[in-house]
Amino acid sequence: MVTKNSKIYIAGHNGMVGSAVWRNLQSKGYVNLIGKTSTELNLTNQQAVLDFFNEECPDAVIAAAAKVGGILANSDFPYPFLMENMQIQNNLIDGAYKAGIDKFIFLGSSCIYPKFAPQPLKEEYLLSGSLEPTNEGYAIAKITGVKACQAIREQYNKDYVSLMPTNLYGSFDNFDLHSSHVMPAIIRKFHEAKLNNHSDVMLWGSGTPMREFLFVDDMAEAVVYALENHLPEYLYNIGTGKDITIKELAETIQRVIGHQGNILWDDSKPDGTPRKLMDVSKMKAHGWEYTTELEQGIVKTYEWYKKNIYTIKEIKL
Repeated sequence: MVTKNSKIYIAGHNGMVGSAVWRNLQSKGYVNLIGKTSTELNLTNQQAVLDFFNEECPDAVIAAAAKVGGILANSDFPYPFLMENMQIQNNLIDGAYKAGIDKFIFLGSSCIYPKFAPQPLKEEYLLSGSLEPTNEGYAIAKITGVKACQAIREQYNKDYVSLMPTNLYGSFDNFDLHSSHVMPAIIRKFHEAKLNNHSDVMLWGSGTPMREFLFVDDMAEAVVYALENHLPEYLYNIGTGKDITIKELAETIQRVIGHQGNILWDDSKPDGTPRKLMDVSKMKAHGWEYTTELEQGIVKTYEWYKKNIYTIKEIKL
């Protein structure tokens, strides 16, 4: 049973998801949180992770650390997205198991599901078809993490659960145009175009793919819900259960930012998966659902971006 005094280790506590979880736990009165920077603890180093678990002996682990990126980054660097993610999560999962930690929350991505799976995506569609080629390495890594947690749960009766969020956005997102996801990339492009006399904005693809977006603070609520409760199954989708086209997303962001130029679409660039809508009925049935609507979340994200624009780090791959 997790209490406010439980020692909770958040791997990736400086990232978008990890920092949101940290803020959420602090706001709820948790006083024993552990976070290590990548220089303090290299999660790809198996022995270092084992030593850390044996020294700190946390009561629960939230695995929010990962190498992440958008279509361009995943396409250009498939090997590190596969290998580094497998190293990070294998060290965390196996280290937690060997240290006797009973509560583990593994965070993944909706890209674990087959490219042409029926919509909305149900948890049982996992491994039922081929993956989207542009992020296959990342997806395969995350699938192995889900399966490792499932195996520990079933073989050793430990509360290891995997949460698969839809596309996340919010404070501390990556706004680097070469490695970011679609939402922060579009926010940055419209902001810069607005400053440049409302110049036209060129976006990738046709604008027709459908995407679902979840505000990262809502994701943090889901993680803390899983931490405070025993969920009976090993895998849960986390999202809104609603999606829009990339074109509609772009127009919404354009309206929030106040950009008055044209939107141009470069349909020579890849669209990625045609649709990725999550079936979130399982998590809803157990008592959690999102609260932040898309435009409200975009407003909050844009306000954060403007306040932090000169301190945001460019992420190099």
